[in-house]
Amino acid sequence: MGIHKSVREDENNHHAIKIWEVNRDRLALMQQKISDSPSILSCSAGRSSCCIFRVPQSLIDINGQCYQPQIVSIGPYHHGKPHLKMIEEHKWRFLGTLLNRTQSKGLTLEDYLKAVQILEKEARQCYSAVISLSTDEFTEMLVLDGCFVIELFRRIGGVVPIEGDDPLFCLSWRDLIRLENQIPFFVLECRFDLTRLPCEESGPSLSTLTMNFFNNAMQRQDSFINKFHSHKGKHLLDFLRSSFIPAGYKEPEAGNYTNTHVIQCISKLRRAGIKLKVGNEDSFLAIKFRHGVIEMPTIAMDDFMSAFLLNCVAYEQCHKSCSKHMTTYATFLDCLINTYKDVAYLSDHNIIENYFGTDAEIASFVNNLGKDVAFDIDVCYLSELFNEVNHYYRNHWHVNWASFKYTYFSTPWSFISALAAFILLIITVAQTFFTIMAYVRPPKN
Repeated sequence: MGIHKSVREDENNHHAIKIWEVNRDRLALMQQKISDSPSILSCSAGRSSCCIFRVPQSLIDINGQCYQPQIVSIGPYHHGKPHLKMIEEHKWRFLGTLLNRTQSKGLTLEDYLKAVQILEKEARQCYSAVISLSTDEFTEMLVLDGCFVIELFRRIGGVVPIEGDDPLFCLSWRDLIRLENQIPFFVLECRFDLTRLPCEESGPSLSTLTMNFFNNAMQRQDSFINKFHSHKGKHLLDFLRSSFIPAGYKEPEAGNYTNTHVIQCISKLRRAGIKLKVGNEDSFLAIKFRHGVIEMPTIAMDDFMSAFLLNCVAYEQCHKSCSKHMTTYATFLDCLINTYKDVAYLSDHNIIENYFGTDAEIASFVNNLGKDVAFDIDVCYLSELFNEVNHYYRNHWHVNWASFKYTYFSTPWSFISALAAFILLIITVAQTFFTIMAYVRPPKN
């Protein structure tokens, strides 16, 4: 630390007096660091308005680059990176097409910039990390990225004609739901409202277009999509995440809970008599437990869903004001699945549709999904279900009867063996009975 010490001893050498001298240069440097503004964290980090985060390194170490864009950058965190520049040319192409189309409203590029410039301060407060872009650079980026996303949604939604050979429509758009690759949803709303033509007033809303765009990957029913005509979110990831939270599935308030424990894997639960049933709810989060049966809607596991779940969990971990529904679901899956055999069982019962890889790969993914995440299990939306399943599992009558059935009636051969043993037992008892009777009451000659 650069701190020096000198020692004086008294005449009798009975004790020493220590005098500390602080290095003045070091002291000045420390004072400077105290007064300096943060260079990494923004001033809004930790506020409820802050909703777009850098993913913690602990999660990156587990799941790799699943949180960072591979094709297109949206927002400032990955703006200008060399491997993402190809799509930048398409962004300018889309912006030019949009400008040509909105000339009938008398809109110019200057109007686009002015509308977003008003939102600059509010938009910056959405990011947890310091944005080094100047006002002009930041505004240009929001206009370019916002118009690109809106045009993409309009073309996929059939609002705007598309060119049949446009290469963009052959790409996967998982990058749009990565946590580090977001712009505020209110910026998208500004772009959408500004560039909406009179002929589009009776057309789909931004929320409907967004749901329709992601439905190409999620494959949800049209009747479900129509419920979200006016749905909003902090950004696209939060928009999609919150659309999966079923009505009524709220987290209990702190203090209104009992001591909750995680549940056993599905292999152990089924031996205790707990069964699985496919739920008919629209959201995979809508899990129920009734009379020894866990009812779970089907979840289709593929590259898009895996990226979506990972980024939702990361978002919930970073946002203190956000509910922990996806984190709870990830923990629930992690409890159910220990090995590939558990995945196979869930797949056989149509709980998991596997488009991801082998059963072992899904098991590894799920185990990593719930790793190094923090949430209060006592106040999660499945806390009551965890308690009910645990109570059922620990009921000795259920466990013993289920274990008996599993041991002797799980396959035809085990049933035949048990039946043969039972018949043999009856024959043995009968023989013993008649032998004893013959001894006690010998036949009369």
